[in-house]
Amino acid sequence: MLKTSFSQRHRRGFTLVEMIVVVAIMALLAALAMPSMLGWVRNNKIRTVSDSLQNGLRQAQTEATRRSRQVVFSLTDDKPTTTSYTAKASGSNWAISTVVPADSDATAAFVEAGILRDVGSSVAISGPISICFSSIGRLVANDTPGPTSAKCTAAAVQYDITMSDSQTGDRPLRVLVALGGQVRMCDPARTLSATQPDGCP
Repeated sequence: MLKTSFSQRHRRGFTLVEMIVVVAIMALLAALAMPSMLGWVRNNKIRTVSDSLQNGLRQAQTEATRRSRQVVFSLTDDKPTTTSYTAKASGSNWAISTVVPADSDATAAFVEAGILRDVGSSVAISGPISICFSSIGRLVANDTPGPTSAKCTAAAVQYDITMSDSQTGDRPLRVLVALGGQVRMCDPARTLSATQPDGCP
């Protein structure tokens, strides 16, 4: 009889006080983790957009050398599937198409497009609207490369990727394109050195 009542008493589960203590501890831990989690999400958006932009630029350079003709990379808000799209600063997508030489009767060819800000809402991109790569993969000037509003200059460029509602703890990134066509992502908060290879020059 004593054994039965003892075992029943120990099978009842948690008391109300124990449950309140557990819930309070979980709420405290969640409150402590929330700021760092939100910061991680914001920085992950910046990284995702930077990766997509860097991949698009490298793809444009690769296509220029592979096709042995000039190629234009543009930011745009359109979702292009043809060469008829409008280049726009801080566009939400990128697009690549071939450039028709002035002395040719050939037509431009749409190469590829990618998404930028759909994968990272609230991310701002500052940099040139368009970049043209020559047939040997170098940056080249072109006032009329094809897409509406597109214009290319023969100078090294940089794209800065940040959150549009910038906050303390954000880690903006930069994508650099050298005159020779090399594409590189770096951290503008660091200076390029032997100990900080991910820094910007």
